[in-house]
Amino acid sequence: MSAAPPPSSGRELANPPSDGISNLRFSNHSDHLLVSSWDKTVRLYDAGANVLKGEFVHGGPVLDCCFHDDSSGFSACADHTVRRYVFSSGKEDILGRHDAPVRCVEYSYAAGQVITGSWDKTLKCWDPRGASGPDRTLVGTYQQPERVYSLSLVGHHLVVATAGRRVNVYDLRNMSQPEQRRESSLKYQTRCVRCYPNGTGFALSSVEGRVAMEFFDLSEAGQAKKYAFKCHRKSEAGRDTVYPVNAIAFHPIYGTFATGGCDGYVNVWDGNNKKRLYQYSKYPTSIAALSFSRDGRLLAVASSYTFEEGDMPHEPDAIFVRSVNEVEVKPKPKALPTPPP
Repeated sequence: MSAAPPPSSGRELANPPSDGISNLRFSNHSDHLLVSSWDKTVRLYDAGANVLKGEFVHGGPVLDCCFHDDSSGFSACADHTVRRYVFSSGKEDILGRHDAPVRCVEYSYAAGQVITGSWDKTLKCWDPRGASGPDRTLVGTYQQPERVYSLSLVGHHLVVATAGRRVNVYDLRNMSQPEQRRESSLKYQTRCVRCYPNGTGFALSSVEGRVAMEFFDLSEAGQAKKYAFKCHRKSEAGRDTVYPVNAIAFHPIYGTFATGGCDGYVNVWDGNNKKRLYQYSKYPTSIAALSFSRDGRLLAVASSYTFEEGDMPHEPDAIFVRSVNEVEVKPKPKALPTPPP
């Protein structure tokens, strides 16, 4: 019998996925939460009411999901398909296909397009308003240097992180080639990339307990602001254990951000002042994904073993929704030196 996590973990959602959770996301319009899983499902919850509102079954593990609006969403599947769902009717259709598992899906409100990244080393843009049939919805296919691991959007900026520690930055208004081709400033494999809500750059996490804070501005002054820091590590008897940082989520109001690691911890950081603001009590297993609600009042946490140590007995996959206290996420004002009398 697994020990029940302390109530401070937040409220556990009923009817969780039965296998690893690949991602979860809050809607931009409500407290609805979309969850993708290796159990071949996408689930829609009302996180406020703790109700499972819908479940969609795929032909393979689902590696990512996102909302279109409150009534529909998209998913990225290991069976190479990109799917669309209409929640109220339970209707689904295939938007298109890749030549390998689809790892990431994002919806751009700015471009009105769905963007997918795959292990087939391509990025594809789709117009969901196109008539049904993949040929009519595909806007473009863009070759990437390696398999796509993570995508993030802010405004017209699209950041693509691939295997081989490569990062491409695109302007969605001109996808013919990347605006910037970069290499991760971290030495190890990229796990997650997330753009800053203010549109000035992105945070990147790696399998080796580090996060890099990057900026789009390529001027000397712009690049002088970038830095990286260690996190999700523990030191015992002189030995360091380093954990992958699987998830990054920015607070929509304050621009501070949470990270989740294979150590089962969620930390909240103030990137501007380079400080940790808060650490939540330990979750039952690895943190696979994180998402703040649109108003920043709720934080959804996927406690789900990510097989970093191979197949072994592990805690059941669970989703916790916690109420966020302002003190956990609001930057602390810098203490100014007392002026001389």
